[in-house]
Amino acid sequence: MRLKDKVTIVTGGAQGLGRAMAERFAEEGAKVVALDMKEAEFDHEAIESRVLDVTDVDACKAVVDSILESYGKIDVLVNNAGITQDAMTKKMTDEQWDKVLNVNLKGVFNLTRHVGPRMEKDGGGAILNISSVVGEYGNIGQANYAASKAGLLGLSKTWAKEFARKGTPVRVNAIAPGYIMTDILKTVPQDLLDKFAGMTMLKRLGEPREIADTAVFLASDEASYITGQTISVNGGMRL
Repeated sequence: MRLKDKVTIVTGGAQGLGRAMAERFAEEGAKVVALDMKEAEFDHEAIESRVLDVTDVDACKAVVDSILESYGKIDVLVNNAGITQDAMTKKMTDEQWDKVLNVNLKGVFNLTRHVGPRMEKDGGGAILNISSVVGEYGNIGQANYAASKAGLLGLSKTWAKEFARKGTPVRVNAIAPGYIMTDILKTVPQDLLDKFAGMTMLKRLGEPREIADTAVFLASDEASYITGQTISVNGGMRL
């Protein structure tokens, strides 16, 4: 119960890594609000599902205010919501570029601009930004996604300085997953999955729980002296 009674927000919490993190946090005793474009059902009674479009500036403030009214505090924010709109740069449209940056980067800003200062006021907290191995090393056909996920690394370092500048222990870190076996990857042909696995030192793909376990650690008091860092969870992958 490393996160007992810690009020936690997980964006993109209805499926994939977000769902795995919401469930894992609840296992550790957290009270979780899973935010997504659609409601989701969870077996764990400590997880509440709410609808949010992270690109909606007003809605982001409203949901933060509502969570504070319901729970009185926010201890952990996991910025996980993200999308892809892949294309080679010469074929990428303005719409593809803008949509990915608005969700993956500005969407993170839209929530954190309200949560971070509140954590400062309340005496501390932990913010986790879910980046990607693509944000660290780039990837062909993913200029928009790579830019958005690399941007999260800079935001994490900046917010680690900003929100702790007065001595309040607000910690901000990024997690950069490699290829993880979410439902999306289950639709990928096996030969490609084998190729991805072969690009790692451990010769396998990751499991959602391995990202969730990392998030739990970084949100817990066990990571009390870790901030402004990027934790790569990719099996030793190099793109």
